[in-house]
Amino acid sequence: MFFEVNSNHYWVEKVGEGPPLVMLHGFTGTTHTWGELTKKLANKFQIIKIDLPGHGKSTTPNIHSMEDCCYDLAQIFNQLQLSTVHLLGYSMGGRTALSFAFLYPKRVRTLVLESATPGIADSQEKKARVQKDEKQAKFILTNSLKAFIDTWEEIPLFISQKSLPLSMKERIRKERLSQTSHGLAQSLQTMGTGVMPSWWEQLGELTCPVAIIVGEKDQKFVQIGIEMEKRIPNSYLYVVPNSGHAIHVEQSEIFGTIVDEFYFKKEDIL
Repeated sequence: MFFEVNSNHYWVEKVGEGPPLVMLHGFTGTTHTWGELTKKLANKFQIIKIDLPGHGKSTTPNIHSMEDCCYDLAQIFNQLQLSTVHLLGYSMGGRTALSFAFLYPKRVRTLVLESATPGIADSQEKKARVQKDEKQAKFILTNSLKAFIDTWEEIPLFISQKSLPLSMKERIRKERLSQTSHGLAQSLQTMGTGVMPSWWEQLGELTCPVAIIVGEKDQKFVQIGIEMEKRIPNSYLYVVPNSGHAIHVEQSEIFGTIVDEFYFKKEDIL
């Protein structure tokens, strides 16, 4: 179903009954990202999956920042009559979930952050990342979508996905190729790691329970996860063996078990 906020149209899928668990995909993903996890959790949660700005079926001409996106998410939750939610996000979706938790702290009951960063604290690094994302956006707009996806699939972050079964790799590629050049460029320019706020200094202010999940082979995000766990009071770090950046794809069973245990074996988390 579609929800309209400020002339932006968001594709939202709902399944299951129970506490509301919102799932936010990564860059080049869609709601389809969460197929396996949905099967595992739909008998325990009301699962809400959203195509983020620039992705899938959503059309979002009036998104200019991460804050804009989080505002729209809050309005979608209002339309769904949800005062509070559990938030789960992968990579870009994790950055979005974390940003939402800082901008609307009273509305977030728990956070599950998969391969997510709080942004970039160093001003020079931040500036360099903005320039890199802008360059990527221009490449997408001046070349074919396929040309970009071909290069995107070869970045070091996704090397571990080369050993996935062919059917799984084809499904992921199909999802990536279902995007639009304009949408992906918009996403990088308005919600990229460089342009989003840095939340590093505020991590100690988070009060909700937080699960930080990273893949053992993704050493950059293992180090980010270790640092996040040090700073977030009520956090739990999970380092998943034999997995890179996309744990929910590369080790879907283990990922589902971690999420399930986080919610149902910690006291009073729901």
